Amino acid sequence: MPKNKEKIWKLINDRKFIRIAGPCAIESEKQLSKTAMAIKNNIDILRGGAYKPRSKPGSFEGLKKEGLKILNKVGKKINKPVVTEVIDTRDVSLISGYTDILQIGTRNMSNFELVKESGRTKKPILLKRGFGSTVEEWLSAKDYILKSGNNKIILCERGIRTFETSARFTLDLAGALIAKNESNLKVIIDPSHATGKKELIGPVAKASKASGLDGIMIEVHYKPQTAKCDAEQALTPKEYNKIIIGL
Repeated sequence: MPKNKEKIWKLINDRKFIRIAGPCAIESEKQLSKTAMAIKNNIDILRGGAYKPRSKPGSFEGLKKEGLKILNKVGKKINKPVVTEVIDTRDVSLISGYTDILQIGTRNMSNFELVKESGRTKKPILLKRGFGSTVEEWLSAKDYILKSGNNKIILCERGIRTFETSARFTLDLAGALIAKNESNLKVIIDPSHATGKKELIGPVAKASKASGLDGIMIEVHYKPQTAKCDAEQALTPKEYNKIIIGL
């Protein structure tokens, strides 16, 4: 797995369509390893949450530092870069020591101190759009990263909250394309959070590629029915591999 930040960024830029996948939350080394080994031939970057911001108190909030160690170990095992979410400025230094790419989640897009601190690491930043944010606000958030001297940015559209309730969120494909055109950055789609429905992930992934966007990030768990986080939208490795091969 490339360790140099520039090499990792070149790897990302060289991919015509970036494939990021892994479990929503890291639950154990066995869980992450079994999932990663089953999808390693169809991913470019392994994802896994060590720190999980949860809407309800009492929900699984991740293994934290132990999860980081597991993610780092499994990433090396399959020779892939890894990405995880950072949710607190106090953890940026720790997390950047174990991961190759830092993710700013939808709840923290407007946490500008966290955005700036993450940008200062000079590591690639995956910036998710806030679920209540406009494209202009999303692009303004990435400017904080640029201002820190870091231009290694991937934007991620993960759906916005609207009056529509038939899916978990409303995927703004047009907004993602506008963000790409206005920023000249890579823009990917997170169909897992955007739809919340397993049967929609494949079609949305195809739509994102057909529209000219730059990749996808999908939740995969070797045994979704036991997942401690987002079990209803997690794909099995077999389901994920079938989608990727069909793109």
